[in-house]
Amino acid sequence: MRTTTSFAFPSKSVTAVSKTVMALGLTAVLATGCSNSGAPGSATPTAPHSSPAPPSASSPPAATQSPGTASASRDAGPSLSAAPPTSAAPADTASQQLSRLSLDQRVGQLFMVAAKATGADPGTMTALTTYHTGNVYLSGRSKAGSEATAKVVASLTGTVSPGTTGNLPLFVGTDQEGGNVQVLSGPGFTTIPAATAQAGLGGTRLRSEAAVWGKELRSAGVNVNLAPVLDTVASPEFAPSNGPIGRFQRQYGYSPGTVSELGNAFALGMADAGVAPVVKHFPGLGRVVPNTDVSKDVRDKETTRTDPALAPFRAAIRNGTRWVMLSNAYYDKIDPATIAPFSPVITSMLREDLAFDGIIVSDDLCSAAQLEPWGSADRALNFFGAGGTMMVCADPSRIPAMHQAVVDKAQSDPAFMRKIDDAVLTILRVKAASAL
Repeated sequence: MRTTTSFAFPSKSVTAVSKTVMALGLTAVLATGCSNSGAPGSATPTAPHSSPAPPSASSPPAATQSPGTASASRDAGPSLSAAPPTSAAPADTASQQLSRLSLDQRVGQLFMVAAKATGADPGTMTALTTYHTGNVYLSGRSKAGSEATAKVVASLTGTVSPGTTGNLPLFVGTDQEGGNVQVLSGPGFTTIPAATAQAGLGGTRLRSEAAVWGKELRSAGVNVNLAPVLDTVASPEFAPSNGPIGRFQRQYGYSPGTVSELGNAFALGMADAGVAPVVKHFPGLGRVVPNTDVSKDVRDKETTRTDPALAPFRAAIRNGTRWVMLSNAYYDKIDPATIAPFSPVITSMLREDLAFDGIIVSDDLCSAAQLEPWGSADRALNFFGAGGTMMVCADPSRIPAMHQAVVDKAQSDPAFMRKIDDAVLTILRVKAASAL
């Protein structure tokens, strides 16, 4: 097994960050990713459309914090995080911010909604303005280049106000893995090779190249990259049959050691550029055959709770990553009755087994075929009930029902309200400690 590369994000004080955000008109610079958003031959995210309902005007209870919110201890060493809290200041700031948010605004922070990379449509804008959505990602494909993308991002971050997000900046993400999964191209953006080709660069050069790609994203206002893929595909022979990963050459190799070294080198380069990487798809999609984007009842029949293929995720977490994206598959040897985003067992693997205290983000829970058995409200309630932090939604028309379901549940169930506050606090801490 090769040595795992470690990570260090640039940091700023919360005060400096706040000033920077205001000066830049809240054009954020952070990081996160989806399974294969818009990859050829896979399910391209549904074009956003809107069916808004009136938001509730509720007053939340005082901010709460459960023991699970406390920072878990990690091995000493370099950090992969976008300046995770290392003192009381960021946490105190997050608690103060939380106390000023209405319940509707708190719930809005829990979602990351799709916006067409060529320009947001009314459905996305309604999610941001009426439903207080606090995070957005650029989806589909745009060949317009960096300057045009920056204008799209500015139209999104321009929705930030006291009434929408409580003046909190947006996480702005996209899928910029390379190869078949590259949302942004054109002038100012490098054509990034697939992960299988990136692997040939070696860790040192890959980090350097990824830093260039990250700077391109940052210059366009993107602060979260929903990459890298840390899934270990079983073998070169199996790769063509591995629908979500191997078929599209998204894997860095065929052993946990190789994937850990190279995938984390990519993440380090993004961090060097001030863009937050999102490692995915926990606990791994390298052994499934169908793709959860276009197929139902997709199951991994081999991965266990202590599987060697978890090593790349463990390494990233030990180095301080603040974002881990879940798979949408079932795992027969972990929790056979429940898909990963709805599984408290999967969540406990991250929180307890791996001591992860950052953002547990879903893959798309709005358009993926794997989610067809559940209605909009149940998708949100199941995910947050299981301990998820942030939900990715490729179909903005589902946001009204999801938002209202979470608000209603929080108002009637104190235990669920505590989970919501814990999740929002986690998001606010990462935002406060990041160079937005």
